[in-house]
Amino acid sequence: MSNATATQSNWNLPNVLTSLRIIFIPVFAWLVLDQRWWWAFGVFVALMITDKLDGDIARARGLVTNFGKIADPIADKALMITAMVALNIASTLPVWITVVIVIRELGITAWRMVMLRRGFVVPASKGGKLKTVLQSVGIGLYLCPLPAWMDTPTLVVMILAAVVTVITGVQYLVDAGKVNK
Repeated sequence: MSNATATQSNWNLPNVLTSLRIIFIPVFAWLVLDQRWWWAFGVFVALMITDKLDGDIARARGLVTNFGKIADPIADKALMITAMVALNIASTLPVWITVVIVIRELGITAWRMVMLRRGFVVPASKGGKLKTVLQSVGIGLYLCPLPAWMDTPTLVVMILAAVVTVITGVQYLVDAGKVNK
């Protein structure tokens, strides 16, 4: 039993929360596309809270599973990409921001999977956590029906999110290059 991950049941609270997050992504997308902004904002906040809770609970109670290790990042990326694409369609979020963030997210995710197959786990960095916070706040601002004077600050937050997303992506690769030398 040295590998708790292999013996842990997939039927636990963190995995249920992750699964619910995945199940509710289409509901969230529909709310955004139908421009039900407050409902979309509420669902987005609830989904982000479940993202925080599932990881905290899994680690605190020793409920980390292979399913959770795979499904949680998929749920995270699916939610963020869905949010940005839906906001491109239903709101004023510039497409270029979505393209930059999606390319980085999918690129780093693919690279992490390659590294995992080689036996290396690439943990989230502090910069990666800042990136997630900026993306979440930016998306949250776009979801809220705010007065027009908030358009510029909202855009600035998303531009900062895109910049930090690119910087952290480059940093992952630079750090990996140093480790491989």
